[in-house]
Amino acid sequence: MFKKILIANRGEIACRVIKTARRMGIQTVAVYSDADARAPFVQMADEAVHIGPAPAAQSYLIADKIIAACKQTGADAVHPGYGFLSERTSFAESLAAEGIEFIGPPVGAIAAMGDKIESKKLAKAAGVNVVPGFVGEIEDTEHAVRISNEIGYPVMMKASAGGGGKGMRLAYDEKDVREGFEATKREGLNSFGDDRVFIEKFILNPRHIEIQILGDKHGNILYLNERECSIQRRHQKVVEEAPSPFVTPKMRKAMGEQCVALSRAVGYYSAGTVELIVSGADPTGESFYFLEMNTRLQVEHPVTEAITGIDLVEQMIRVAAGEKLEITQDDVKIDGWAIENRVYAEDPYRGFLPSTGRLVRYQPPVEGWTDDGAANGRRGIDGVRVDDGVYEGGEVSMFYDPMIAKLVTWGATRDEAADKQVAALDTFEIEGLGHNIDFVSAIMQHPRFRSGELTTGFIAEEYPEGFHGAAASDETLEKIAAVAGFIATARADRARRVDGQLGVPLDPPGEWTITIGKTPFEVVIDEDEVLVNGRAVELAMEYTPGEHLVTAEVDGEMLGLKVAPSRSGLTITTRGAIHKLGVLPTRLAPLSQHMIEKIAPDLSRFLICPMPGLLVSLNVAEGDKVEAGQPLAVIEAMKMENILRAEKSGTVKAINATAGQSLAVDAVILELE
Repeated sequence: MFKKILIANRGEIACRVIKTARRMGIQTVAVYSDADARAPFVQMADEAVHIGPAPAAQSYLIADKIIAACKQTGADAVHPGYGFLSERTSFAESLAAEGIEFIGPPVGAIAAMGDKIESKKLAKAAGVNVVPGFVGEIEDTEHAVRISNEIGYPVMMKASAGGGGKGMRLAYDEKDVREGFEATKREGLNSFGDDRVFIEKFILNPRHIEIQILGDKHGNILYLNERECSIQRRHQKVVEEAPSPFVTPKMRKAMGEQCVALSRAVGYYSAGTVELIVSGADPTGESFYFLEMNTRLQVEHPVTEAITGIDLVEQMIRVAAGEKLEITQDDVKIDGWAIENRVYAEDPYRGFLPSTGRLVRYQPPVEGWTDDGAANGRRGIDGVRVDDGVYEGGEVSMFYDPMIAKLVTWGATRDEAADKQVAALDTFEIEGLGHNIDFVSAIMQHPRFRSGELTTGFIAEEYPEGFHGAAASDETLEKIAAVAGFIATARADRARRVDGQLGVPLDPPGEWTITIGKTPFEVVIDEDEVLVNGRAVELAMEYTPGEHLVTAEVDGEMLGLKVAPSRSGLTITTRGAIHKLGVLPTRLAPLSQHMIEKIAPDLSRFLICPMPGLLVSLNVAEGDKVEAGQPLAVIEAMKMENILRAEKSGTVKAINATAGQSLAVDAVILELE
């Protein structure tokens, strides 16, 4: 067994590998950039080596620096995590040349499966169904247009060396191809150093199902069931679960055996994932096609660990050390259901724009996951597991992926796992930057999600006008009003106890008008009962003024509520929505109708940078006429390009930024007249 492992990665996956290595008695080495000098994974490792500036291209993507760190510390193996160098054959070859073990698959398998064009040819030769498409070299945009017309729209353009949702564009017509082909090439080059692109038919109503593979160096290859990863945004997975509500035992066996055959054809060992696209229009599940094989550990591996009890990181280490798998295919079971939500630094209320900055408050619902070695321990604390690599007061950088944490829940049934997600998300506190906690909570509660009728178009179809918070029932609003009335009474009670007031302290008001949206609720709080609109409500809670998070039992339902004071009352966040509450004593509430409503200024004539990022290109000059919807600029943030369009027609009056400039959020790029 290895004595010392270097983790060639950062963030939560570096923490994940370190925890298992520590349990196995293996020392660990972290490598870090300037941006990660105080990150948890650096503190957690036995040793740490600085490898360069914040941009990944100057640190985590430079193989020579990783190898130098191995030599400096005496590490005899490297775990690459996911992303960065995890699927780069030259890195694995360089490690082998130095006598350092790569904790991953053989170089030949990485080369065969890492190139999407070549992997499709191999899959086809191995008898695996592949999606119709063009797998040769594409010369230029005009060539891409001709190919797309021949295949038939819609088509998907993908960077050949891409992964993680990067370097992908969906085109519904020739205009989309012309607009997106060059951007796809640039994203491929910037993220993976390879600008080759391939084009394939886009399957309508598709489900994204993947099979987890595990093999050793002795020819044993298993499939560890499937994961459903259909809920995606911009081809980036948001929710993953295991097993899939769509897959039958017959389908699971057919998919698994095909994926094992493909793995065997390339001599695969270690952990890997074969991604399949399945036609949701075919209930038999027989219409499944090979998409790609990820020759590494997946972000969503904890859901597989939760239902099988198998520690994938430990198995990768043991396989790399030459050990045989101790389990057979018959040993692989499905115990319960697991769901993972990716908590991202992006603001769903502002079109999911990336949000970078400092984590002013970071309090997950349970302590971060620790690897105690027990199969049940992989399910976290009472079925709730948090994998993260951030800390309160730390910064989410623009240089890396926007994922803050992974929230994994396990239950005996799918509904139980989803219910645990909602409850855990209610008590997951993040302040200082935008995040998607409300959004994933809304998905967990959505009737279509609960029914299991999922496709990769779920988010676009269910939130076509963007996300504005989960819908709340009248019963939920009543419960929130009851809690708000209790909080208002507690705050008033504290206020009346302030020293130096004239006269005898007054009793705190117990009658409140709570306005949620435009709906008023009359709340009465007294020693004997709580009334909402005249109806008695059973309320059990404790609250000390100043608390950020409260737990209340209202009419038998437990609610976690995040509370913040506002000028007009309270802001309460729960069950996937932010509720702005007006809170006034009932005797004063009628006076509020005389308050003048403030009208927001019209900013439509300005092109405003929606996030911190790099201005890649500016498509207009002063004096140019533009039409509503016309692309004006491209901003790159967190490895993704975002096209900014004109809100209305006009003429460019002034330009305040230049291509190549780093811009702050809300910076004015240009002005129209």
